[in-house]
Amino acid sequence: MRVVWTGRFTLGVTVVAVPLVLALLGPVVAGDPGPRAASFTPGEGHWLGTDFVGRDVWWQALHGGWPVLLTALAATALTYLVALPVGLFGALTRHRWLEELLMRPLDVLLAVPSLLLVLLTATVFSPGAVGLTLLVALANVPDAARLVRAAAAEAAARPAVEALRLQGETWWRTAVGYVGRAMLRPLAADAGTRLTGVLYLVATAAFLGVGVAPDAADWAVMVDRNRTGLFVQPWAVVVPAVLIVTLTTGTNLLFDAALDEGGRRARKEGRS
Repeated sequence: MRVVWTGRFTLGVTVVAVPLVLALLGPVVAGDPGPRAASFTPGEGHWLGTDFVGRDVWWQALHGGWPVLLTALAATALTYLVALPVGLFGALTRHRWLEELLMRPLDVLLAVPSLLLVLLTATVFSPGAVGLTLLVALANVPDAARLVRAAAAEAAARPAVEALRLQGETWWRTAVGYVGRAMLRPLAADAGTRLTGVLYLVATAAFLGVGVAPDAADWAVMVDRNRTGLFVQPWAVVVPAVLIVTLTTGTNLLFDAALDEGGRRARKEGRS
């Protein structure tokens, strides 16, 4: 079992390493972009060719990962920053009206598809990178809050929680000290899946021109703007597309391997 986990973890690290390193260190080592050449030109000093406006594709790829990664991580963190307290209060409160007040507005948002919510909001105002982060987080909060509430409600129904209440423990210690720790495994599983979904949503929004400039150095924008020259200069589309796919796939593999290891240890401790 240990070998299987190690293999999956190693595979996840291998898959995610290239796009992650390019996203984090690419802007540092990219250097000067150099002069522009003819659009969709392979070679001629540009070893991955040029893009739709004659810029070096490799230079664009080095700069294009950081906006995608930063926006996705910030949106995921902001999602849980809102969903955790809302879900915990909804599950642990003894006031039915407060639970309804917290959860019912989220059900309305949950009925709207995430991408549609982003696009509808973008028709009202033109969000920048910060606006796109807020929109993606808003689209993910309802689902995340319901998952937190369900996990917290299951943990709160255990006899240990009632014992803590009878002992006069504070709400904070009960919610965070016991219920919060009991929720770590389902939340970790959700975090891996959610980060992958957020990455795809951020990339799709950027592909549709939401939150980024039309000529921005962004992997999703590169795919969108260079697809007209796919059969002339395919690297301008293939390279950023492969980087996005490997980043999301590698992230999922890492979380899956970590969860498998956690389950293996829990079963081992249960038998001992």
